[in-house]
Amino acid sequence: MKVPVEKMSIQLLAPDEPAPVEIINPDSENPFLFLCDHATAFIPRSLEGLGVEEHHMKRHVAYDIGIKGVTEGLAAHFGSRAILSNFSRLIVDPNRKLESEALIPVVSDGCVVPWNKDLSPADRQARLDTFYWPYQNMITKTIEGMLEKGQVPVILSMHSMTHEMAGVPRPWPIAVLWNQDPRLAQPFMTKVRDMGILCGDNEPYSGRDGHGYTMAAHADLRGLPNILIEVRQDLIADQSGIAKWTDVLVNAFEGVLQYPALKEVRRYA
Repeated sequence: MKVPVEKMSIQLLAPDEPAPVEIINPDSENPFLFLCDHATAFIPRSLEGLGVEEHHMKRHVAYDIGIKGVTEGLAAHFGSRAILSNFSRLIVDPNRKLESEALIPVVSDGCVVPWNKDLSPADRQARLDTFYWPYQNMITKTIEGMLEKGQVPVILSMHSMTHEMAGVPRPWPIAVLWNQDPRLAQPFMTKVRDMGILCGDNEPYSGRDGHGYTMAAHADLRGLPNILIEVRQDLIADQSGIAKWTDVLVNAFEGVLQYPALKEVRRYA
């Protein structure tokens, strides 16, 4: 899935603002590829905060709290590649299909986004070209480069979840979303549970009903081993929590990521 980004008439990013995508350890020799779809809450000056009330920018509606630090820690420990978005999911959500209503949300869990209402086709395309496609294209380019070198990428999509939603508690410190490929999900869940930690299996959403678009588009369709991890946000809201749960994930992934089955391309019906 690679779409060329053409020169736009609408410029959303100023030269002094962050690039829309960051890659860590691009020349890594190991096959693990960590993805972080919702790493930051950054909104460029040109979009004037999207008209959103400031307190919402510290909530899960704007980004996945804590998961950037966890992803960076995992990439550092394993010396692995990691690709991170550098923009708020309120601008455009890279973990959604183009036809999804949640791609550019007008309302998200009580957060009203005035600038997303009645968006013109030109403005919508500018957001896709500035943010969505650079992120997606970097993932595609990286995967294709690894395959050309004879590496089978192991895709690890990193997210964080709220401790409750609509009054329904989420008791799992860690949860896993997966579709049909069990090669990574099942041994990882077993390892986490052996550590005495409650681990959700396709909770609080399911990887089989459209959640985890980035994982599905880049990994499932190619037959690459993959997993989507959700870590509860209240556990990784500060640096000590990030360090603690990064260590937990490191321990869970050690050994699991070396399974021989992960070195093959396999397509599951």
